[in-house]
Amino acid sequence: MRAALTVWRRRHSPLCRTTDLVEAWVTFAVALLIVFAAPAAGWLCGTLTHEALRDSVRAQNKERHRTTAYVVRTTTGPVLLPDPENPSESAAHIGVVARWTAHDGTGRTGAVTTTQRVARPGDRFRMWTDERGRPVGRPMREATADTHATIAGIGAAATAAGLFEGGRRLFVWRLTQRRYARLDRAWAEAGPDWGRTGAGS
Repeated sequence: MRAALTVWRRRHSPLCRTTDLVEAWVTFAVALLIVFAAPAAGWLCGTLTHEALRDSVRAQNKERHRTTAYVVRTTTGPVLLPDPENPSESAAHIGVVARWTAHDGTGRTGAVTTTQRVARPGDRFRMWTDERGRPVGRPMREATADTHATIAGIGAAATAAGLFEGGRRLFVWRLTQRRYARLDRAWAEAGPDWGRTGAGS
């Protein structure tokens, strides 16, 4: 950017080439895109993601129901399952056979997991079920949806800025290659007579 500003200040100098001005204009345009278009892309992506996740949160809260389950017996040893609210961490789950009442009032029994450290027959724990009474994960929280939308927006803005800067660097590289090729051709044409002008030979 500093080089582009220097070129722009010296644009009327006879040493300023047309390619220098083109590079300065491209740099200026990309700077505007990074300042304005990249945040706009991030805001748009974050907004759309936020709306989609909020719809998902509402749907999950409507379709999933919390109920109380009773341990019948334990099954295998503890297993590690990702916590949906903290994907970077894992919570220890104990596999049990449990009995619970579905949303329609029917009794159900099946193998589920619980985060209780010790699960004895008759112990109670809370679990989530769908409309058919099948065990499901707890609904996504609104705070989690907001966080995911924010991350998506920041990622989109950073990606857009990276694409703009990458395109600028590629354009400048191609421009520099053409500049060197033109200089080589001019040097090849002037090379045989270089230094002999006005020598009288």
